[in-house]
Amino acid sequence: MSLLIDENLSPSLVGLLEDIFPGSLHLESAGLLSTEDDDIWEYARNRSLIVLTKDRDYRRLSLERGHPPKVILVRIGNCRVAEVDSLLRDHYGEILAFEQDPARGFIELR
Repeated sequence: MSLLIDENLSPSLVGLLEDIFPGSLHLESAGLLSTEDDDIWEYARNRSLIVLTKDRDYRRLSLERGHPPKVILVRIGNCRVAEVDSLLRDHYGEILAFEQDPARGFIELR
């Protein structure tokens, strides 16, 4: 399971999360900074990536379009990178179940 990490989250998450989300990319390394959400959606869909974001617009896209891609919305406001890392690790079992559930395309973590 690999993530496409949105520009509103730190690129350093790619390295921090490599042990549990190998092959993940940040929008910056994918050459997608300042790209429209629709294009990011298609990029993730075409590469079987889960979008990790703090942008609530992806909830709307998920409801309108279904999945793939699946979306993880991080709802912890302004925070340090370590807090996002901890949040994902604390919810890893839930994320795994979400990824494997064909009926679910969106999850919100707090």
